[in-house]
Amino acid sequence: MNFFEPNGRPAMKSLKLAVFAAAALTLASCATTKEVVAAPPPVTEAAPPPPKEKSPEELFKQAVADFDAAKLDDAAAGFTRALDKQPTWVNARYNLGVIAERQGDLARAEAAYEAAHKADPAHGATLLNLGKVYRQEDKFDKAIALYEAALKAPGKEYDVALLNNLTVAYRLAKRFDKAEAAARKVLSRTKDNPDAYKNLALIYYDQGNYRLAEFISGNAKKLDEKDPGVYNNLGMIYLKMDDRRLALGQFQKSVALSEKFAPGHMNIGAMALSYRDYDTAEKSFARAVQLDPTSYEGHLAYAFALDGQKGRDPKKGPAAGAEFERVLSLKPDQPDAICGAGWAYASEKSGWDKAVGFLEKCKAIALTSTADQAAIDAKIKGLAAMQKTGAAVAPATGQTKEKPKAASGGASLLDKMSDEAAQEGEAPAGGDKPAGEGAAPAPAPGTAPGSAPAPAPGAAPGAPPAGKPAAAPPPVVAPTPAAAAAAAPPAAPAPESPKP
Repeated sequence: MNFFEPNGRPAMKSLKLAVFAAAALTLASCATTKEVVAAPPPVTEAAPPPPKEKSPEELFKQAVADFDAAKLDDAAAGFTRALDKQPTWVNARYNLGVIAERQGDLARAEAAYEAAHKADPAHGATLLNLGKVYRQEDKFDKAIALYEAALKAPGKEYDVALLNNLTVAYRLAKRFDKAEAAARKVLSRTKDNPDAYKNLALIYYDQGNYRLAEFISGNAKKLDEKDPGVYNNLGMIYLKMDDRRLALGQFQKSVALSEKFAPGHMNIGAMALSYRDYDTAEKSFARAVQLDPTSYEGHLAYAFALDGQKGRDPKKGPAAGAEFERVLSLKPDQPDAICGAGWAYASEKSGWDKAVGFLEKCKAIALTSTADQAAIDAKIKGLAAMQKTGAAVAPATGQTKEKPKAASGGASLLDKMSDEAAQEGEAPAGGDKPAGEGAAPAPAPGTAPGSAPAPAPGAAPGAPPAGKPAAAPPPVVAPTPAAAAAAAPPAAPAPESPKP
């Protein structure tokens, strides 16, 4: 299209200017486009995916690994989480009971095992360990009822493990006829069962027939020469027969065969304590309670070993007091522990406040004699006076009846035993007397005076002696019966299907 001027001629100059202006505008537009750079769109990072929730099997496997690594709290938390996902998983409940036992909490162990037993009454490991906990708590009737009910199940009438543990429960309940019948029922089907022979020997031991107990132990020894329990039982028998050197040799052999055999350490410690060899006693009892933290007898003996050293080392007094308190956490109202804690804490200024409370409880115990009550009153008055004055040591007044009295210790148990042997012209302890060979012997006479203290016949293993509290060192523990199922978590099983 042409543009014209008013005179009719083409407007060439105006056209050229218009074209030049349009070109200039175009160039200007291009230049502006090149200079402005648009910002890139924002990059949005994707949120990380949520962590994958572990399956019950993975939680169980990790909990077993934590248990093996001695991370018991982590293991318990893991089994609990597995149960949250799989509430009917019996092995997880059982393992919670095992952990509670390892941590010395019998009440929590009992609750866990009872829950497992309720979920599956036929779970064998739970049956044995629940019965063992009942026995440790002196609930012998509950243990007996548990085993008797289990033996009524189809195919379980001659279950060896159940019958052996039922034998133990009958014996501890002093139902010796039934205990012997149960042991012989095992032997009627499995005549070479060493645990049945051990239990039978303990039945005779509890009834004072030490010669027959020795003879039966000889049969158990022939069947299993590597069983530390056989030698521990023989040591107990020889103590009753007043042969302390031979007894010590048997206890030493039991721990030589298995360093983790707690009753052997307990009995060596008890013998050392009777000779005032407090160093050996302390070491032996410390190892025993490490191996079996649920044994109140072990903690009680350990406390006495520490208490015997408070005269030469004041720090041993509070340490003994703490062990006496540990006994009370396992066995509330145990009189020896109550009175022992009072006298132990009274030996050092940091424990005076606790000492008064325990001594007042000790005074209120029915077994506490009038003379002991007077000694306690004098001690409490002395402590009150020292607390006012800030004295560091107790005055001599009113301490004539403090129990147990500290001694300085002295030669080791082995040295003292060797000295006794030299005076008698006999070899020192450590030999192996052939047990139970030949015809069955007649019952032995009563225990000779001066033998190491031992529980009354039929007492629970390690039961404290009757009589006034905290008056004497603890007795030698009774032989340990055939053990229940090993307390360790099973390998991770396949998850069980939920039950209706």
